Amino acid sequence: MPAQIPLVDYLVLGDRPHLVAHECRACGARYFDRRNACASCGGTDFGTAEIATEGTLRTFTIVTFAAPGIPTPYVAGVVDCAGTSVRANIVNVEPTPEAVRLGMPVRLAAFPIGADSEGTEAIGFGFEPA
Repeated sequence: MPAQIPLVDYLVLGDRPHLVAHECRACGARYFDRRNACASCGGTDFGTAEIATEGTLRTFTIVTFAAPGIPTPYVAGVVDCAGTSVRANIVNVEPTPEAVRLGMPVRLAAFPIGADSEGTEAIGFGFEPA
């Protein structure tokens, strides 16, 4: 199996891929990017929180225009993972209003998105219908 690295630092690979967020110890707000202070309460003490791998599609758009080289159409969405909102593409589904619906149950899907000259694979993530 080739070496693999996650595309983003909050994607944890292995036998059970999952996402990990920074969680404010004062109020419980969660962030995927590094923070010096919590946007909700101003707290500065953070821990980590594993994010549920299954969720519900809360909103989406079908993207038909993108930067050159980005294949369209695709589905961009916001998934509620047990109270944590995750922005991600919805994959392994036809990008049509008939195939994608609000409230649709989805699950995390990790997949290779490319490899370097030494064969190391970059692994990205999205959510697919559950």
